[in-house]
Amino acid sequence: MTGVEQATARTAHGAPVPRGIPEQRGTEHSRGDHTHGEPPAPRPRGTVTRSSVRGQVLDALRAALLCGDLAPGGVYSAPALGERFGVSATPVREAMQQLAREGAVEVVPNRGFRVTERTTRDLEELGEVRALVEVPVVLRLARTLAPARWADLVPLADAAGRAAASGDRARYAEADRAFHRALLSLAGNDQLVRVADDLHHRAGCPTTDLLADAAQHTALLEALAAQDLPAVQAIAREHVGGA
Repeated sequence: MTGVEQATARTAHGAPVPRGIPEQRGTEHSRGDHTHGEPPAPRPRGTVTRSSVRGQVLDALRAALLCGDLAPGGVYSAPALGERFGVSATPVREAMQQLAREGAVEVVPNRGFRVTERTTRDLEELGEVRALVEVPVVLRLARTLAPARWADLVPLADAAGRAAASGDRARYAEADRAFHRALLSLAGNDQLVRVADDLHHRAGCPTTDLLADAAQHTALLEALAAQDLPAVQAIAREHVGGA
């Protein structure tokens, strides 16, 4: 049994979660990493599977943002978060820098990172850009791919539906991104997939009803299989444009 498996806590639902992420602890504190008077940082949720500590921390921070454990407007320092995750401040700082590039947090000199407060207008703009990127690609795929190809995406749509039914917003956000990555990858353009995935991260978890959002995956696949281009366009635009 690994250290991660041994160091577990219990969630409110009784499921084991890692208390920390394995890494040799350091005592580093860089200038500006203030820890006083800030809200308590969350413990990581979910099972850690990546070999990269930075990747594990990034996943945990994204989940905390989606679940509201890191509150919009709240300021958090890398050392304080590292203390909660059981790692040094370095991987936390690196993960936060990635989140800053995605617009999820912003750097606060001499204090740490502030969670971005996205307005309704911000989400609308992100949805508009996502629609401009994704909808034309989906329409092109609808015209060029054999209808049978869409059956390969049904398991991903089903997984998103199960995640929505669980009410776990972090789990649903990842299932939703997995569906869109698989869909857009059929265009054979890796740069497109990266750009769309970055926009997806920026938009976060849909603010609409998760079950309704998940149902649009299935509806889209049915329209694609039927090569119903007007329906494909309408569903895709509503799905990504609604962010």
